[in-house]
Amino acid sequence: MQKTLSLVIPAYNEQAVIPESFAQMDAAMRATGCPYEIIYVDDGSGDDTWARLSALAAAHPQVRALRFSRNFGHQLAVTAGMDAAVGDAIIIIDIDLQDPPAVIAELVAAWERGADIAYGKRKKREGESLFKRFTAWCYYRLLGAMSAYPIPLDTGDFRLISRAVANDFLRMREHDRFLRGMSAWMGYNAVPVEYVRQERKAGSSKYTFKKMLRLAMAGIFGFSGRPLTAIGYVGAAVGILSAAGLLALAVGGASAPGWLWAFFTLALLLGVIMLAQGIQGAYLNRIYDEVRGRPLYIVRETAGAQAANKETIL
Repeated sequence: MQKTLSLVIPAYNEQAVIPESFAQMDAAMRATGCPYEIIYVDDGSGDDTWARLSALAAAHPQVRALRFSRNFGHQLAVTAGMDAAVGDAIIIIDIDLQDPPAVIAELVAAWERGADIAYGKRKKREGESLFKRFTAWCYYRLLGAMSAYPIPLDTGDFRLISRAVANDFLRMREHDRFLRGMSAWMGYNAVPVEYVRQERKAGSSKYTFKKMLRLAMAGIFGFSGRPLTAIGYVGAAVGILSAAGLLALAVGGASAPGWLWAFFTLALLLGVIMLAQGIQGAYLNRIYDEVRGRPLYIVRETAGAQAANKETIL
């Protein structure tokens, strides 16, 4: 029996890039020679994204579209697409064409050779500012150092996952999702496919600094307990320095006034305490999100095969 593919594409205010993106995505999927479906997830867009995706679904039987009731975020949009996908393998790609659709064939080839996960690894990033490239470089290396599970450097969510991997993904229903960290945690056979990340074809990036920071925190706090333990080492170091300062004052060898030493010692200690409380608060907030038991997302309407206008909560 021939294997089938599902292409999951999250979209948020992407009306400008939809026509060119669909043309390239559809051509790339057709080139694999496998039956396929394309699933778009409109993450609560405020422009004509949904109207254009609905038109695509009406005109092309291989296209389905889901529309969120509001903006739930990129990782949950990908999750919704995975929930809806029926393929033997699921390919995740962003709509902006920075990840070249032509690389899909290489991901499929790696899967057919036995890989459970074939992930895109960026060997070069075109069209991005020096600040963006530098912060990305720092983030991936910090995440690698902090994570309890090895997460490949310079990778995003552009990847192919087998049906077995997808089923295990969908058993994990935590709200603060970090898909590449979840992939590493599962430990399946994963192989890299190198490519050059392209410049965005139209529109602008929807990943604001705030969203990137939230994703970074999800990656670190969701897959490592080291921030909780590292603060103990910081506290120990500050305690030793403070004790040394007090000892210097006691023997009368310090030239600075005593009140100045006391002030800075107290400031350092308060800073460490506040940092520790902030880290603990981040973990407690994640626990709070989970125990509330709310759905991960709400689908307002769908278009295409098996469409239903009735609002559904998943």
